[in-house]
Amino acid sequence: MIRIYHNNRCSKSRATLALLEQRGEPLEIVNYLDTPPSAAELKTLLGLLGMPARKLLRTGEDDYKTLGLDNPELDDDALVQAMTTHPKLIERPIVVAHGKAAIGRPPEAVLAIL
Repeated sequence: MIRIYHNNRCSKSRATLALLEQRGEPLEIVNYLDTPPSAAELKTLLGLLGMPARKLLRTGEDDYKTLGLDNPELDDDALVQAMTTHPKLIERPIVVAHGKAAIGRPPEAVLAIL
């Protein structure tokens, strides 16, 4: 099964979802703003993506600046906690399939894991 961490208000997320739906494979849609991933789930996603937490942050969000997340002394645990508390900070969409993950920016980037 393919899982997409989706935000319907995001054009890249909608385009990635449409791309996945065209494939006709079973699909689980996680509206992560309504159902934020736990810290453990985020750490698993980061491992699948092969990136540190800082790379998954949306640095243009107001919460990023307000919470002082640009502080280089913050470790992955602190950044993951910030993302679980403020899920709009999570880059989107994230697609998980076949034990791999990819960020749909551009949407076609997820095709590599399908």
